[in-house]
Amino acid sequence: MEWFRWDLLTQFWSTPELVANFLIFVNIFGAFLLGLLVGYERYYQGRAAGMRTYGLVCMASAAVTAICGYSGFWFGAETNLPGVEPTRVIQGIVTGIGFLGAGVILREGMNITGLSTAASIWCSSIIGIMMGTGLYIAATLLACLSALSMTLIPIIERHLPSHKALVVVLHFKRNVMPEEQMLREAISRCGYDIVGDTISIAMKEHYIEWHFVVAAMIKSSDVTFERFSHELAHLDCIDTF
Repeated sequence: MEWFRWDLLTQFWSTPELVANFLIFVNIFGAFLLGLLVGYERYYQGRAAGMRTYGLVCMASAAVTAICGYSGFWFGAETNLPGVEPTRVIQGIVTGIGFLGAGVILREGMNITGLSTAASIWCSSIIGIMMGTGLYIAATLLACLSALSMTLIPIIERHLPSHKALVVVLHFKRNVMPEEQMLREAISRCGYDIVGDTISIAMKEHYIEWHFVVAAMIKSSDVTFERFSHELAHLDCIDTF
């Protein structure tokens, strides 16, 4: 049995194969840029999913779609694949990895963490699929782009205008009935504003507890968490926060 065929190996690096890899990567890179654009809007608003998450998911989705369009170049353009339907394999992998990625997303109150990690896990599965189909160059470039997005995008985000967000829990003193307008005025003096759809109120024994998210109105060195905490400490109606 001939287990090694040189002609089959060279097919993975033929000119049509290289062109197909390049075109696939162009689609991936374009999707990555558009994903960053959409993700920046979420990052600007102080949401949990930001530029990295949107960029990774968008380019991974483009990669899956693109390689299906270039299925004629899979496995070095080898067409003798009896009984094999790779698209069903890809569908199963993407679905399974989606459940795995969901396992690393954690929510504690209004804080959500692990979204970028989940997106990177899903993107890694697409890299594995592309390597398995023989699209080596596109897979390598996708891996490099994923690594760069995880390391460089946070640095870029720090230099872009944004509204940094903070989850706040207020415990008011016994029998105190807080007023939203009073709180908004105190918070606005620190350069923050309450995100309107995040307020939740709970009654615990004889005191009221408020949960909400605040977002910085401007990106400035004067808008700090320390200043915000000092402002809350001077409010007589608040017991702890």
